[in-house]
Amino acid sequence: MDSLVAEWLRLDQNPETRAEIEELSRSGKEEELRARLADRIEFGTAGLRGRMEAGFSRMNDLTIIQASQGLCAYILQQNPDTAQDEGVVIGHDHRYNSERWALLTARAFISKGVKVYLHRGIVHTPLVPFSVGRLRAACGVMITASHNPKNDNGYKVYWQNAVQIINPHDKGIAEAIKTNLEPNPSAWSIDDVAESPLCFDKTEEMTELYLDQVSSQIHDKSLQPLNASTDLKFVFTAMHGVGYKIAMKAIETVGFKPFIAVQAQQEPDPDFPTVPYPNPEEKGALNLAIEEANKQGADYVFAVDPDADRFAAVEKQADGKWIQFTGDQLGTLLASSILDRYKKSGRPIDKLAMVASAVSSKMLESMAKAEGFRFTECLTGFKWIGNTALDLEAQGYDVKFGYEEAIGFMCSPEIRDKDGVTALVTFAEMTVASRAEGKRLSDRLNDLYIKYGYHQTKNSYFICRDPEVIKKVFAHMRSFPEPNYSATVGSAKYPSGAAGLPLTAVRDLTTGSAYDSETEDRKPVLPVSGSQMITFKLGRAEDGVQVVMTLRTSGTEPKASRV
Repeated sequence: MDSLVAEWLRLDQNPETRAEIEELSRSGKEEELRARLADRIEFGTAGLRGRMEAGFSRMNDLTIIQASQGLCAYILQQNPDTAQDEGVVIGHDHRYNSERWALLTARAFISKGVKVYLHRGIVHTPLVPFSVGRLRAACGVMITASHNPKNDNGYKVYWQNAVQIINPHDKGIAEAIKTNLEPNPSAWSIDDVAESPLCFDKTEEMTELYLDQVSSQIHDKSLQPLNASTDLKFVFTAMHGVGYKIAMKAIETVGFKPFIAVQAQQEPDPDFPTVPYPNPEEKGALNLAIEEANKQGADYVFAVDPDADRFAAVEKQADGKWIQFTGDQLGTLLASSILDRYKKSGRPIDKLAMVASAVSSKMLESMAKAEGFRFTECLTGFKWIGNTALDLEAQGYDVKFGYEEAIGFMCSPEIRDKDGVTALVTFAEMTVASRAEGKRLSDRLNDLYIKYGYHQTKNSYFICRDPEVIKKVFAHMRSFPEPNYSATVGSAKYPSGAAGLPLTAVRDLTTGSAYDSETEDRKPVLPVSGSQMITFKLGRAEDGVQVVMTLRTSGTEPKASRV
C-alpha cells in the first residue's frame, strides 16, 4: 500500500486530493486506501462515472488528465491525418469540478496540437453530440454525471459519428489510457486554455443551430396556432440542473408561452438541495413540481433531469389526482405521435424504423407489426440505440424514434442520443393536439392499448456496491435447483418458471454465459458484454399472456435492476 500512496503523491498536483490520501495514510486507514488506490476507475459505458474524491478508482483531476491523454492518443492513432484539424468538442454541466475538468480535458488535447471546440458556460448534454455532428469533430466529451447523486461526476465520450462509444473504441481508449498515465508537463496548467489559438468558442452558434433543428425537424408546424393559444397550463422543473434556459428557448421557438417554473429548482445548483437523488423517476422527486402545479391550476408537469437528456411528465386527471407516466408509457405516446406525423407525410411506411432497448416495453414491437414499419431491439443504453439507428440508416431506413424505459428518448434524426428537450417539445405539442380532440394523453394511451394490445411494465432496482455479491446473485440464477431449465449449450440451469408461469425462453447476454434458447445455434443475436443481463420469457399460449422479465446490472450506477 505504501508504494501506491507514494505513486499517487508523485503524480497528483492537486493539494486537496493529495491531502486526502496523506490523511488516510497517516490515519492508517488501509481498507479505504485500498478501495481508492488498488484499482483504476474503469473506462466503460460511454466513459467514466464515479464519486469525486482522491484515488485512482475515483473521479478527480488526475484521472481526468489520464483519461483525456489516453483519449487524445487514441483518436490520433485512429485518424492520424485528420484528427488534429477535426478537433474535439468539450462541454460541461454545473456540478462541482465540471468546469475545471473540461479545461483539463481541453489542455490535454491542445498540448498535442488538436483543435478544441470548448463550449463556454454550462450546456445540456445533447448539445455535445449535436456539435460533434455539425462540426464534423473527431470526438466529443461531456463532463456530467447526469442524474447521479451530488458527489458523483462523469466523463462521457462521443465518437466522430456523434454517438456514444462502443466496442472496439471503448476497449481501445481504455488501453490507450493505461499507456498515458504520466501527466504531460503542461497537464495541470489551465489558466490560459481559453486563449490558446487552438481553442474555439462555438457555443452560441451551436445553440442557435440546435434550436433551428427543433423548429425544423421536431416542431409540427400545423400546431403552431394551437401552441400559442392553448389554455393548458404547464409546470416545468429543471431539477436544479442546466435545462431551464434551453428548454424555455425551445418551447418558445415552436410558439408556446413560457411554462411555469418551479422556482426552487430552476437555477443550476450542484448541491441539489430539494432532492436527494435528482432523477425525475425517483419517488418524490417531482413533489415540489406537483405542489406548484396545484397552486397554479396546471394540467401537466414536465421535467428534465439535471443534464437535460431525460424527460418525465405527470398529468392531472379529472378527479384532481396526478399520474406520472412511466418511461414506457412516454415512449409509447411519443412513438404514436411521430408515427402519425410520418403517415401524414405520405412517405412509405416500410421505410420508417424505430428502436427500443431490450428491457423496454414490447409495445413498439406490437405497433410495428400492426402498422408495417421496422422495429429493432437492442441492448440497454443509448450507445446501442444510437449505433443501431445509424446501422438502420445505412440500410435505407428513416429512423425517427428510439427510446429506453429509463425516460431516455431520441426524437431528433440529427441527435442519435437521448434528449430531454426535443422530447419535451414533442410531448407538449401532443398535449395540445389531444386537447383539440377533447382528450387527455392518458385517454390517448388507452386508445393505443385498445388498438395494439395492453402492455404493462414494472421496474425496480436494488443498490449493491459489492461486485462479488452481484456475481453470486447471478450465478445462483444460472445454477438453480430442480426443477430447472437446463441450457442445451453450456452448463447453466435456469429457473423453470416464476409466479406460477412456466418458462418459455431464456436469453443470457453475459460474457462467458451467452445463450439464447430461441435461436437455432443457441447463440444470442444481440452483443454480449461483461455486464450481467438475463431475460426470461414466461407464459401459457392458452392464456394469451406473455411476461418478459429481465434482470441486469447498471452500467453507470451500483444497481441491479429487474424489469
